[in-house]
Amino acid sequence: MGAPKGGRGHSGGRQLGVPKGGRRQPATEVTAVSPDAAVIWRAARGPVVIALVIVTVAIGIALLTAGGEGGALHPEGVGPTGSRALARIVEAEGVRVELVDTTADAVLAARGGDVTLLVTRSGLLRPSQLDAVAEAGATDLVLVAPADEALAALAPSLHEASAVEVTEREPGCDLAAAEQAGVADLGGTGYRTTDAADRCYDDTLVRVGSGGGTVTVLGSGTPLHNRHLDEDGNAALAMGLLGRHERLVWYVPTPGDPATAGEQRPLAELVPVEWRFGAIQLAVAVVLLALWRARRLGPVVVEPLPVAVRGAETVEGLARLYRRAGARDRAADALRGAASSRIAAMVGSRPEDTAAAVAGRTGRHPDDVRRLLDGASGPSGTDVPADDAALVRLADQLDALEKEVRGT
Repeated sequence: MGAPKGGRGHSGGRQLGVPKGGRRQPATEVTAVSPDAAVIWRAARGPVVIALVIVTVAIGIALLTAGGEGGALHPEGVGPTGSRALARIVEAEGVRVELVDTTADAVLAARGGDVTLLVTRSGLLRPSQLDAVAEAGATDLVLVAPADEALAALAPSLHEASAVEVTEREPGCDLAAAEQAGVADLGGTGYRTTDAADRCYDDTLVRVGSGGGTVTVLGSGTPLHNRHLDEDGNAALAMGLLGRHERLVWYVPTPGDPATAGEQRPLAELVPVEWRFGAIQLAVAVVLLALWRARRLGPVVVEPLPVAVRGAETVEGLARLYRRAGARDRAADALRGAASSRIAAMVGSRPEDTAAAVAGRTGRHPDDVRRLLDGASGPSGTDVPADDAALVRLADQLDALEKEVRGT
């Protein structure tokens, strides 16, 4: 199947892409537009490096802040925020340290009097567990940075006042343990109360009476950490608070406590605060990365075509595609459509009136003109050329009709 003659491959005598001087630009090698591995890597290496840096920093922070074996404020924790050194010192002074990790064990161990009950992570306790701890009857109850629910259940006269920096502070009170310790590293949270209480270290250590015993609230666990135990009066303060009785029940709440098995808890409550802040930072980084990658790249740059292609070559290439696909129907439609558009412009009529106008100018019958331009004589409603020869004859007939209309 040859090139359709009605396609008008030339454009005003000029070749497409040829400058006015008549010299064609040298053909250049065709460049692939699909990105290869090198292009993909150059585009992705920036985000990949940023993601690796974020992950590395997160892992480093997790390793540096981990409390070692047992975790933070754990009597077996050997890391900077662990409390193994304090537990050993307390035991050396003749106090028996009993580690418990469930509410039932803590309540059972706290009964019998002459016992100090230390609760390290009260934020993990549910209201029913807090009520059980309050009813345990421990002689002294020590809370480290308690949550609001823990304060309401175990020390209802205390309320959080403000967050303060952890730094060296003077006792400023008559509490025996504070006077003996002197300057200590306290801070974290300050507390206020309207009841009689011992308020020390700028209200970051408060002791109130509760039933037959006392409740001592620490705004921060810094004096109990291995890292700070040998600084200032931290060790003396910790000993004064935890070594008053023969037994020290060290309660480290855990999410796996059977007391919480039947209660539904939101997932957010089980995620440590540090992980929440990390997730927020990661989300901010992702948003910034998206904004960076979505920035405007500037105005569109106009570039010359890599290859100068003549109009006749374009028509011939399209014809070859039609021939390879055997699409005589599409080729015939293209020929008829192009011829109809040009003839309608010549006679100055609407498309539906073209056949009548051409018949009046050429003397042909309107049905013959309509059949030639529209191809509406076949059984399916469209006259499709049976072979390549029939398609060439159609092109010749359309050219002949166009010449008659033009009067040449």
